[in-house]
Amino acid sequence: MDTRTRVNQALKQAMKDRAAARLATLRLINAAIKDREIAGRVDGEGAGIGDAEILAILGKMTKQRNESARAYEEGGRLDLAERELGEISIIEEFLPKQLSDEEVAKAVQVAVAETGAESIRDMGKVMGALKGKYTGQMDFGKVGPLVKDQLCQGGNC
Repeated sequence: MDTRTRVNQALKQAMKDRAAARLATLRLINAAIKDREIAGRVDGEGAGIGDAEILAILGKMTKQRNESARAYEEGGRLDLAERELGEISIIEEFLPKQLSDEEVAKAVQVAVAETGAESIRDMGKVMGALKGKYTGQMDFGKVGPLVKDQLCQGGNC
């Protein structure tokens, strides 16, 4: 079952259960997906978006809420931070399991080997390969430095 179908089923169940907070978050997810579809239509792309794009949207939403929660905690607004963390837990239900640090390191090594990357100039190829396979499973902001370290080991920086 694709991610969009899972979100819609969860939305219907939240309506039946009268779970207001969950329903609001699921509606935000649906709105973000529809916004991306509309933007795609304007750009001349196909009618729908794929699962990989939906996972990217969900990852972005999670990241935004983490930043907001951190800002609220620093500002002393723990009630708002708690709400953001609650939304994160709902969004993460639709994301694949996050890879551990060891699994990420192994995936980077495999991607470097598969792409034949030899220097830092090949970093884009490696990141593209990782994004193709592991969208939603790893934080690419943290993966970038790992790829850079891997490529710089041979002294090609």
